[in-house]
This record gives sequence, C-alpha cells and structure tokens, in this order.
Amino acid sequence: MPAARPTRIPSQRDGADDTSTVPASGTTVDHLTETYRAHYRSLLGLAALLLDDTASCEDVVQEAFIRVHSARKRVRDPEKTLAYLRQTVVNLSRSALRRRILGLKLLSKPMPDMASAEEGAYDQLERDSLIKAMKGLQRRQREVLVLRYFADMTEAQVAETLGISLGSVKAYGSRGIAALRVAMEAPA
Repeated sequence: MPAARPTRIPSQRDGADDTSTVPASGTTVDHLTETYRAHYRSLLGLAALLLDDTASCEDVVQEAFIRVHSARKRVRDPEKTLAYLRQTVVNLSRSALRRRILGLKLLSKPMPDMASAEEGAYDQLERDSLIKAMKGLQRRQREVLVLRYFADMTEAQVAETLGISLGSVKAYGSRGIAALRVAMEAPA
C-alpha cells in the first residue's frame, strides 16, 4: 500500500492561493510494518500472559495488527501505535476468554454414567418378568399394588378409590407382594 498522501492546506496569510503540503494524520503502513517487525514477539508474549495456548495468542496478535491497520487513520500520533496495539491485544484476549467461558457454560452437562446395552437388556427382561408376574395376580391384589406403588397412593387413598376397607387393602397388598416374590424367584 502507498504511504499516506499529502493533503493541501491553504495558507492563512494569502487566502486560498498559496498551498503547502503536509502529510495526512495517522499511522502509515510503513510505520505499522516496522512496528510489526520490531514488536511482534513482545505482543505475542503479552497475549501469552493472558491466554493459555500459542495458537490463540498468535490469532489475537494478528487480529490486533489487522484492526490497527484498518484504523490507522485514527492513530494520530505514530509514536502511540505500539500503545494502541498493546491495548488491542489486551482487549482481544479478554474477548477470547469471555467466549471460552461462555462456551463452557453453554456446553451440555455430561450425561450421568449410562447403563450399558447389556444392563439395559437385563432391566428390560426384569420389567417383562414383573409384568408377567403382575398379570398372574388376582385382580384385587394387582389393583392394590398398582395404586399403592405405581400411582404412589396411601393405603387410605387406595381403600377409598377401590371402595374397600383399609384392612382389605393391607391384606391384598401383603398377599400380592408375597405372590410377586414367589413368581419372580421361580426359574423361567
């Protein structure tokens, strides 16, 4: 890229007729290139103090130079280019850390230890044998056990729902559990 173009500023003593040339304000590309050569490693070290991996540090420093290059007209004093670069490296490092933290927060939480396929199959077999054993119970025993343990009702609620006494609920429940125990322990 060419260096900054000179601009014409009219002289105040003669009006608009006499012009002199002064360089436009801002950091030149040549100055930025020299700053890059001289201070790349120190800026990389600054980023390394803020970030933990080399690739991110290099990305941050490169991005800082790109941004300063894009905004070089705003850096009016070329001597402040390095300070502007340092601040840009710090800001970009902070942004990178923020993105990492946000990414970690948004990651789904790890699943609890899942049962293996074998364990899942075994659980399914147990479930199937329980259903088969439940079908072998008397109707009232099955009703009491389902309402008491699967619907999570109290004995009084089961008695009211089925229209039987509390003692009957206890008797049917006790006999039903005993029959299930025998049916589940029997070899298939």
